[in-house]
Amino acid sequence: MSLRIIFMGTPDFSVATLKALAEAGHEIAAVYTQPPRPGGRRGLDLQKSPVHQAAEELGLSVFHPVNFRDAADRDHFVGLKADVAVVVAYGLLLPETILNGTRLGAYNGHASLLPRWRGAAPIQRAIMAGDRQTGMMVMKMDKGLDTGPVARTAMVDIGPNMTAGELHDRLSAVGAVTMVDAMSALETGTLTTVAQPEEGVLYAAKIDKGETRVDFSRSATDVHNHIRGLAPFPGAWSEVIINGKPERVKLLASELAQPDGGRALPGTVLDEQLNIACGVGAVRLVRLQKAGGKPLSAEDFLRGTPLSPGTVIA
Repeated sequence: MSLRIIFMGTPDFSVATLKALAEAGHEIAAVYTQPPRPGGRRGLDLQKSPVHQAAEELGLSVFHPVNFRDAADRDHFVGLKADVAVVVAYGLLLPETILNGTRLGAYNGHASLLPRWRGAAPIQRAIMAGDRQTGMMVMKMDKGLDTGPVARTAMVDIGPNMTAGELHDRLSAVGAVTMVDAMSALETGTLTTVAQPEEGVLYAAKIDKGETRVDFSRSATDVHNHIRGLAPFPGAWSEVIINGKPERVKLLASELAQPDGGRALPGTVLDEQLNIACGVGAVRLVRLQKAGGKPLSAEDFLRGTPLSPGTVIA
């Protein structure tokens, strides 16, 4: 016996769960994802989402309504007569017609320890806040934003230098296993849920481009968390004078440094190891990327772009 599932997801993060559910023997009645978007080098080609591509490889039916305002789209969803909808980073707020459009409701795989970091960017916000632990939760969805009762929790430690990209991959894999476990229990009628606590609610707002520039006047810990929380995308950045002109350089990895920065102006290059003074303490830049270039280790970056001690980046 298996569940008849409608899967709803869009980015790379969701693909592991889709594949795991199919491999577990569940019937995937349909896959819903965001519509193809302009992409490619010139932005002229329509590109299918990673979930769309994975679904086609699995031979599954794919649908991508812009939203569910059209009654025909809602009726089609309900007409699939699925047991359950599984939602992982779909990218749309679902109306109650869809949340209640299957026999057993909709279950969401969310990348935080709810109620902390409800919303769009829980992975980045957890690292930027200096959290040492996060996780994947399977939650029965209701009409609120990530407010439903929790059915499964899998804890994941956040290493001191872990980037958002690394945590993304770890949580994607953990989330796939956790969702399969939850659906197995749902199938046998043994899945239970617990209401989220009312205390400790934090919202993980979408990352705004205006907050990606590094502010070296903050403490070294805050700067380090900012850099790794935005790596590799969208990437924290600073302006560096290269050949007499200011250039934007992405800072993709860092470490807390031993030099304390002394009384150096925040943003000052302290030595040839790219230790940079902060408001309190210092960070060492480990991986950087010039505009139009590829990511480079600090050593390789300095070969092509020498930054002598005393240089100030901002």
